[in-house]
Amino acid sequence: MGNGWHEWPLMVFTVLGQCVVGAFIVLAIALLTHRSVEEHRRIHLSMFFLWVLMAVAFIASVLHLGSPLRAFNSLNRLGASPLSNEIGSGSLFFALGGIYWLLAIINKMPRALGKIWLVITMLAGVGFVYAMCRVYEISTVPTWDNVYTAFHFGLTVLIGGPVLSYLLLRGANISGCGLRLLPAISLIALVVSMAVVVMQSAGLADINSSVQAASTLIPQYGTLSAWRLVLIVLGLGCWYCPLILRKRPALASMILAFVLVFVGELIGRAIFYGLHMTVGMAVSG
Repeated sequence: MGNGWHEWPLMVFTVLGQCVVGAFIVLAIALLTHRSVEEHRRIHLSMFFLWVLMAVAFIASVLHLGSPLRAFNSLNRLGASPLSNEIGSGSLFFALGGIYWLLAIINKMPRALGKIWLVITMLAGVGFVYAMCRVYEISTVPTWDNVYTAFHFGLTVLIGGPVLSYLLLRGANISGCGLRLLPAISLIALVVSMAVVVMQSAGLADINSSVQAASTLIPQYGTLSAWRLVLIVLGLGCWYCPLILRKRPALASMILAFVLVFVGELIGRAIFYGLHMTVGMAVSG
C-alpha cells in the first residue's frame, strides 16, 4: 500500500510529454491559420520552450532506467514492445518538432512544406500519447488494463496542453478569437476528469487479487484526488479570473496557472502509479 511517488521520473515524463503534445497542437493550429509573418516569428520563438520541456521529460525518463547509459536499448524491440514503441514515437515527435522549429527559426522552411510538416508532427504527437497508453494496458495489471488509463492520459493533454499553449501565446503577444476556446477546453476536460475519478474509485471495489483488494492500495485516494482537484481549479482560476474581468491574463499569472495545473496532474499520476497491482500472489504498489 502507498502511492506512486517513487515513480517520479515516469510521472514527470508522462505528464510533461502529454502537456507538450497538447500545447504543440494548439500552436500548430495557430501557425496554420492566416497570420502575419511577424506573428509566425513570435510563435516560432515561443515554441522553443516546448522542446526544452520535452528534453526535460526525456531526461526524466532516462533516470527511471537501471542504467541510463543503456537508454538506447529501449528501442531494440521497436514495433514489438509497447515500451520501445513509446520511446520511439516520442523520439519521432521530438525530432519532427525540433527539426521543424529549427528550420523555421532560420527561415529555411518553405510555407507549403511547413504546413504539411506541422500536420505530420501533430499526428506523431497523438501517436506518442497512444503509445503511452499501450505501455500500461497490461492484462496482468487489472487496475491499469482498462479504459481509465486512456482517459487519464488523454485528459492531461486536454487540461495541461491548453494552459501551456495559452502561456506561450501570451508570452508571444498573440491574440485572437480562437484563444477563447482554450479555457473552455481545459474546464470541460477537468469536469470529465472528475467524473472519471469517481467512476474509477467505485470500480476499484470490484478488482481483487488473491491477496489484496485494489481499493486498499492507496488509503489516501480520496485526499490525494481532492488535492489534485484543488490545485487544478486554482490554476485554472489564475487563468479565468482576468478573463472574467475582460482582461488579458498577465504572464506571471499564466506561469502560476501552468505550475499549479502541472503539480495537480503529477498528483493524479502518482495515484495512477500507486494503483499498480498484479494478479496472482505478487502485488506491488
